[in-house]
Amino acid sequence: MKQITISIGLFLIAISIISCASEASMQKYYIDHQEHKNFRAIDVPASVISLKDNASPEAVAAYKSLKKFNILAFVKDESNTAEFKAEQLKVKAILKDKKYKELMRIKDKGRNFIVKYEGTEALIDEVYLYASDKDRGFALVRVLGDKMKPEHLSLLLKSIKTFDKESDALEQLGTLLKGFE
Repeated sequence: MKQITISIGLFLIAISIISCASEASMQKYYIDHQEHKNFRAIDVPASVISLKDNASPEAVAAYKSLKKFNILAFVKDESNTAEFKAEQLKVKAILKDKKYKELMRIKDKGRNFIVKYEGTEALIDEVYLYASDKDRGFALVRVLGDKMKPEHLSLLLKSIKTFDKESDALEQLGTLLKGFE
């Protein structure tokens, strides 16, 4: 009887490990691809942003709720078209998960933008921006924060005065984005 109990216990542990390992998520995708040769990754602290002097209290609250931005970009060229399509399908499959709620979707001249979030409508944990261009590649921007509010995020965008041009992270971001111009 003791052997059966141990066998059942080991079986349940094995199943739980397998199910956890197979669950796709944006966080896992970032981690798995940040060192890949066709991807460029950068973490940008929220401190590279400064607000206008007359920023509203809501915009200030939104700014304080931001922590950092994780950016992962697949740079497409003539040699990696098949991989680009495969990676694009993986990202879209992850974004279809019900835990990611859609904020907006835009299609324009061969470019697609999808904005999704995790959390509730009142308090967002993470925001994901997926931007793709059929000729240049795609980028994923993961906005990490603490109790972000959707209505405050739009105010924040209008209240940004400057980016810290001396920031190493911002310089890396500029280099990364040159391929998407």
